[in-house]
Amino acid sequence: MPSLTVAQRTPIFRTRLISSSAMTVVRFNNPAPDSSYASHFLTTAAADSTSTSNKGTNDNKPDEQSLEPAMEKHPKATQDITLSQLDSYKDDFDADIKNKLATLTISRESYSNALENRYVFLQHPPVFSHKLAIDAPITNQKSSGRCWIFAGLNMLRQKMMKEYNLEKSNWFLENILKTLDEDLDGRVVQYLLKDPIGDGGQWDMFVALIEKYGIVPKDAYPETFHTSSSGQMDTLVTSKLREYAKVLRNAHRDGKHEGDLRKLKRGMLEEIHRVMVISLGHPPEKVTWAFYDKDKKFREFRDITPLEFYKDHVKQDCTQTVSLIHDPRNAYMKKYTVQYLGNVVGAEDVHYINLPVDDIKRYAAEVIKSGRPVWFGCDVGKFLSRGKGMMDPEVIDYKTAFNFGFGSDKAERLQYGESLMTHAMVLTGVHIEDDKTVRWRIENSWGEDYGNKGYLTMTDRWFDQFVYQIVLDKADLSSEVLAVLDQDAVVLPPWDPMGSLAK
Repeated sequence: MPSLTVAQRTPIFRTRLISSSAMTVVRFNNPAPDSSYASHFLTTAAADSTSTSNKGTNDNKPDEQSLEPAMEKHPKATQDITLSQLDSYKDDFDADIKNKLATLTISRESYSNALENRYVFLQHPPVFSHKLAIDAPITNQKSSGRCWIFAGLNMLRQKMMKEYNLEKSNWFLENILKTLDEDLDGRVVQYLLKDPIGDGGQWDMFVALIEKYGIVPKDAYPETFHTSSSGQMDTLVTSKLREYAKVLRNAHRDGKHEGDLRKLKRGMLEEIHRVMVISLGHPPEKVTWAFYDKDKKFREFRDITPLEFYKDHVKQDCTQTVSLIHDPRNAYMKKYTVQYLGNVVGAEDVHYINLPVDDIKRYAAEVIKSGRPVWFGCDVGKFLSRGKGMMDPEVIDYKTAFNFGFGSDKAERLQYGESLMTHAMVLTGVHIEDDKTVRWRIENSWGEDYGNKGYLTMTDRWFDQFVYQIVLDKADLSSEVLAVLDQDAVVLPPWDPMGSLAK
């Protein structure tokens, strides 16, 4: 079957559709077409979106009144990005011939090369009156921070860049409007300004995008320089969003009404849309999907929208999943959310159920034994041998080298900023001895040069200490655990480590 890609006015995911039993499923990389591995889910916690309660456990969290929106709630239509709005942006963009030239140039080249100003170099030659004696080596990291989507469906490999950044920009600007009366130097506003978009995300954020925009075959929306190396684009958009925040707050201070502020916001989003399209191109509105099935028979589906492709051919209900976390700082069998965490205005809030780590491992092992992979989030940089592909608390022998170890437990590492979720991958195997899990097989998204042709081995004790989240189908959980979803969510502050984004 052909590789696929995700997007509708947005996303692109390299994937494979594979038949397993009566299900058609999406799978990353290239397993055998009849592999049982193919039958996995997509995901999102279908928790209710009423979690505006401030029943957190952090003593330093601002009081409830200080976090209330500065503006009244307004109709969803005035907050969401509508399809007609996107069409208007597209028409305005296409009407300017210089945008076509910019797209042809910049989509194939970095900003620094395509927009290089030679006169600046002539004015500032590399000669200095004061210079360090030793030149440190220059590093080069090729990355895009999209592991939450790659792992999020290593059965649906992504390209979800354009609408992700546009939606995340809209999310950021809405939060700025909600906090207009907050102190600019206060912790809440400064947290929002710290990283307005970034590439990182969580599972529910992934689901919010594909539920709204759908997916497309990879060939319908090919990779550009800025999808695989998104740092320059993210930096540009981040700078503009911070500037927009200043403009909105100043306009509010000067007595501008809400209608004026929303008019300003619409123009701001149009500028972000222009950056996305020039860097990435217009996502397709309809595609033709042609391929040979597992019986070598030619198949073709013509003029299907990304949402039709997602609903009719992937056939997975991503909303019927649950995020389980292990957070030993907080009470178990409780539902949690993080304030201001999300990416699509109007989508479901991000919710988690907190469980002991042994329960999480038991559920994960049962799903793997049933022939399905498990999405999970962890602190990947801790005690990892990249070359050998091993994750274990003793894989790096600091004790012999430096004569010290590490004494903090998992809760203390969270409390003191030493650990949080940084990366998302997929569990594809587990080794069990005497009814106990011993080690886990992991499919990563760093290419085949790392580990065992892209696969890693994680010991059970590493899982205990550095795995924070897994995602399962609701059908995999007990009725007792599912009942937790009916609780009012405990709201953690925006800066809580449970709100960290996998990159």
